[in-house]
Formats: sequence, C-alpha cells, structure tokens
Amino acid sequence: MNTTLHLYNTLSRQKEKFEPLRPPFVGLYVCGPTLYNEPHIGNLRTFISFDMIYRYLKYMGYQVKYVRNITDAGHITNSLGEDVDNIGIAARLEQMQPLEIVYKYNLKFQLLTKTFNLLPPNIEPTASAHIQEQIEIIEKIIENGFGYSVNGSVYFDVKKYMEKFPYGILSGRNVDELEAETRALQGQEEKKFFADFGLWKRFDPNDMQIWRSPWGKGNPGWHIECTAMSTKYLGKTFDIHGGGMDLKAVHHENEIAQNCGALGINPAKYWLHSNMLNLNGKKMSKSLGNFFMPFELIDGTSPLFSKPYEPSVIRFFMMMGHYRSELDISDEALQSAEKGYLRLVQSFRNISKITPKTPNETLWNQLLQIEADCKKAMDDDFNTSVCIAQLFELAGLINKSLHHEIEASDREIEKMQQIVTDYFETVLGIDYQDKNTIRFDLDSIMQMIIDIRKRARENKDYQTSDQIRDALTKAGIELKDSKEGTSYEII
Repeated sequence: MNTTLHLYNTLSRQKEKFEPLRPPFVGLYVCGPTLYNEPHIGNLRTFISFDMIYRYLKYMGYQVKYVRNITDAGHITNSLGEDVDNIGIAARLEQMQPLEIVYKYNLKFQLLTKTFNLLPPNIEPTASAHIQEQIEIIEKIIENGFGYSVNGSVYFDVKKYMEKFPYGILSGRNVDELEAETRALQGQEEKKFFADFGLWKRFDPNDMQIWRSPWGKGNPGWHIECTAMSTKYLGKTFDIHGGGMDLKAVHHENEIAQNCGALGINPAKYWLHSNMLNLNGKKMSKSLGNFFMPFELIDGTSPLFSKPYEPSVIRFFMMMGHYRSELDISDEALQSAEKGYLRLVQSFRNISKITPKTPNETLWNQLLQIEADCKKAMDDDFNTSVCIAQLFELAGLINKSLHHEIEASDREIEKMQQIVTDYFETVLGIDYQDKNTIRFDLDSIMQMIIDIRKRARENKDYQTSDQIRDALTKAGIELKDSKEGTSYEII
C-alpha cells in the first residue's frame, strides 16, 4: 500500500515516511489514563491528538488495531522518581476501596471520551487483568540477565543492559548525567545502580492492592504494565507507540529497555508524542492555582474562564495547534477559537441552502485544490492547523456560492460537502451537526430576527432595521441582503 504520510519519529528525531510493518494492518498503542483521579485538560489534549491520528490512519484505508490501556493497579513513578501507590492513596482519602476508586474514575473517563467525540479503541486492557502477563515478562527479563530480585522486589539492571543495548535512545539523556538528579529515595539502597527501576515492588503494609508473584506478594511497577499489554495485543514489535511528552524520558524509555530486555527488540517502529498544554503562558500546576478539569470548562465552573465552552469548540481549539507544538489555552484563545468555529459551522451548514446552477470549472478546480491541500497537510505529520486553514478557504467559497457571487452546480455542492465530511467530521472528529446545545439553535433565532427586520423595512421603519443590523454587526454577525432574501454570516 503506497502512502504519502510522513510522521515525526521521536526515536530518530526526524520526519520519516510511514511504512507499516505489515500493511495494510497498523498496530497503535497509546498510554491511557491512570484511574486515581480525573484526567486533567492536558491529558485530554493527548487523547484528542491520538484520536485524530487514529482517525486519519483509518481514513487512509489502514486496518488499525488501536490499543489504549487503563492503569488501575501498581506503583506509579511520580515527578520525584518515587514509586507511589496513587490508587491506594486516593482510596484512603475518599474512604473507598481501590476497586471503587477505579470504577468511579473509569466512568468519568469514559464520559469524557464520549463528550469529546473520541472513537473507542479496539482494545482497552486494564493492568489488573494482566498481572500474569506482567510476571511472565519480568521472568524473561531476569532469565536474560537484565533483572534481579532483592527482598521480594525485582529491579531492572540498567548497567547490565547497557552492555548490550543503548539506554536513553528515546530521550537522548545520558545515564551518567542523571545521577546528580537522583534523590535519596526509599529502596535506593537495594539497587545495584542508581538508574535501576522497579519491575515488581514487594508489598507494603499500607498497600491496598496486593498480588502474588514468584518473588512474593506485591505490586507491579508502572512501566511493566504497558510492555505486557502492548506486546500481548500487538506483538513484540508494532508500528506506533504514542503518549504525552511527559512520558518520554522515563516511562517510554523504560518500556524500550524492558522490551529489549525480554524480547530483544524495540517495541515500536515509530514513537509519537503530543506536546504540553499551558495556561496563560505558564505550565499548569495545582500549586500555582492554574489547574482545571475539562468538565469545569464545559460547565463554566472554572474561575479561570469567563464562560462555558462547548466540547466541539474545545476540540476545535486543540486541533488548531499542531500536536507536537506547545499549546497555550486561555479565555481569549478559546473565545477566538469559538468565533472561528462558529464561522466554519455556519458556512458548512449553508451548503444545503446553495441554489444549484450551471457547472463552474474554476470553482471545481479550486475545490479539488483545497481537498488536495487538506490531504497534504495531514500527510505532513498530521498538520491539523494547516488543514483547518484550508477549511476556512472552503468556507469562503461556500459563502460566495450562497450569496450568488459565484455559481455552483450539484457537482461542486457535493464536493463541498464531501470535503467537510472527510476532514472536519471524519478526520478532525468535530461533530458540528450536534443539535443538543442551545448554540446550535442560532438558525431559528436568526430567522426570527431577520423576519422582525423584514417587517420593519416593509413598514418603512428604517431606524429599527438599521439598529438590528448594527447590533448584529457588533455581535459578530453580518446580514447579507439579496433579491433572494436575507442571510447571515458570522464574521
């Protein structure tokens, strides 16, 4: 299967032509949520980004097996490098059992994916259901000489591993340079080398989830979960491994080491990472008070924003930035995105109102060029921002056809709708046809206002007519009068 898609491979630090291992089949693994709290808005950007990538691969005709895991067990490595039972901590704080915590936040995560129109993955495995697979991977690592057991815990032997494989190839970080950053953490004295990391952690009396293993009771390490689940469902090597930029230096680096240590090969041919979401130019942090959840943005309950925003607007805003670029979210940025979104939506919904006329070869060629440019943008490492710019070009042609500035036949009208369906709905995943929110009742509201203005003009009450026009212009809506009647456009 010939492809023109090029993507940026974090592993090689350059764009590469996408050549699947077993075309037309594509294996895609993305690190999913850890269920000890709700995914924050930064997590949401990662999930939306890889939903778009999944959509485009499917649109290109690939048969994609998309695996996105759920972390509901194990000790998670925090920002300090400590292995922490976050699910157990959350369970104590909320006075619940771990399974209750996991169930509670999984429901919220699934609601989030539906709200933001994310396609479900083909497989959504949980860590707790794959303890045996994790144990088997650890046993292979030990058997190959890259792991060792101490007092019921198992560690990955990084120094031994570096005798055969490079460590740090994904992040580019030198192991010797990391030693100064290593803190005096609990359990460090058990390690042979400061960079060794946990594959299995012996149980602590405070642990609320405990499993049996050949090394005693305990919990799996965080990194081993993804190695076990990705290889089980996609094979020892597959096409694409994705996740947020924050996972690159530790989690994904250790996944590569584990896979090489157990199976002798890097698990993924291409490593893709979505970048961070900042707020008002600053990194989001609870300590800085600039941290919020997606539903707070939808409900309008965040004090950081002046109004609520619809999920489609938020998704559109995310698509306006390239997935590998840092994106800054702010009230002003969302208002600007909303304005652009409504302009596009109104234009797209007006396609059905265009009066078919004679074929227009010039318009036809312009539409073919827009379609080609949308594909070219997406083929260039999923450049959604350039694709959206082309959709604005399309909106301009739609408006001109609607207002009889250019003629369009059924052929051109069908091509307009096809481009919208293919790229705005299918690839970018924006459900602009949703009628469940009040904002999508704008057509009926505007028709009522246009009728009031029409009656005022018929009664020669031009003052009222002009006041309506001027007020709408200030609100960002332009009325267009023609012999066929009055239409409106969001400006």
